[in-house]
Amino acid sequence: MIVLDAGAALALAHGHEALHRLADNVAHTPGDWLHLPALCLMKAEESEANVGGALMALPGLHVDPLGQVAAITVGGMVRDGWGGADTCHALYVATPHLDSGGMSIILTGQEDLYPPGFLTVDIDSPGMLGYH
Repeated sequence: MIVLDAGAALALAHGHEALHRLADNVAHTPGDWLHLPALCLMKAEESEANVGGALMALPGLHVDPLGQVAAITVGGMVRDGWGGADTCHALYVATPHLDSGGMSIILTGQEDLYPPGFLTVDIDSPGMLGYH
């Protein structure tokens, strides 16, 4: 599973070439989605007006809700110093669950926001998804 954090979501809304290629590939792959945690979507919209609408217009994007269990877990993560609510929601979504299978990749513009043990990829890293 591929998870976009708030920074990656903003970059996608602004036309980031590699992310748009990825979104296009995902949109053409049945049953595949780019996952956007709801709190990352909220943070992106908080940062810039109309970003949320631009993102929702893209095919292949799935917004992961903040349900009851997620809200409690994310709240605890924030309280324990794992990061802001958006970062912790990305971590929660990326953590293996029964319905998601193995470890996920978090696409981000700030890898240093995430603790060791999570697979993060900088959206501007050379060669990411064939982008140079």
